[in-house]
Amino acid sequence: MPLHKILHINENTTAYFWHITEDVTWLFRAVSLRDTSLFRLEGMKSEEHQRGFLAVRMLLQHLGYTDYDLTYDEAGKPHLSDGKHISISHSHEFSCICISNKLMGIDLEKLKEKTLKIAPRFMEVKHLENLSTLEQIEKSTVIWGVKESIFKIKNEKGISFPEHIFEAEFDLKNGKCEAELHFNNQIENFQIQFYNVEAYIFVCAFPKK
Repeated sequence: MPLHKILHINENTTAYFWHITEDVTWLFRAVSLRDTSLFRLEGMKSEEHQRGFLAVRMLLQHLGYTDYDLTYDEAGKPHLSDGKHISISHSHEFSCICISNKLMGIDLEKLKEKTLKIAPRFMEVKHLENLSTLEQIEKSTVIWGVKESIFKIKNEKGISFPEHIFEAEFDLKNGKCEAELHFNNQIENFQIQFYNVEAYIFVCAFPKK
C-alpha cells in the first residue's frame, strides 16, 4: 500500500506513515539499498523487522530521498544528507519517519494490554488513577512513547526510562504534555505532542530551549 498518512506537527515538522501490506520480496525490489543497508537487512531474523526496514526506505523514496541519503552515526542515530533532522519508528504493520528543521524524536507504538501490564517498570502508575482500562492502555502507551522519543533525541548510554525520564501529569484529550530528563547532573525539558493513528499512538518530542 502506498503512503498511508501525512501528519503536519508544526511548520517545521512532518511525519509520514506507511501501512505495510507488501511482502519482503516486493518491498526489496522497489527500493535501492547501499551495501551497509543490505548487510543490515540480511542480518534481520524477523520478517516483520525486514518489512519495517524496507518500508522506511519506501517513505524516503516517496519524499525524493534514497537509502544513500540516510546514514547512521556510531550511536545508531539516523542523519540525512541535506542536514535535516530525521527520526524513525516502526511497529507491526506501520513504519513512520519524521523530518524537521528542528531536533526531535518520535515513537510509534501499537495499543496493547502488554504495555499496561509492564507500566510499573517504566512509569509512575499514579498517572493511571481514575481511568478506564482502555484509557490506562492509551496513557501508558503515550508515556512509553514519550520516554522512547526523548531517548532517541539524547541517544546516550545509561539513560533509564524509570530513573531518568519523568513525565508531568497530563490529560489524554490535550494531545500534549511535558517531560524532563535528569541525567549527568543536568535537567533537560521537552515538549511532547501525541496523536492516535489508527490503533497506534504516535509521539513526537522536542527539546525546550
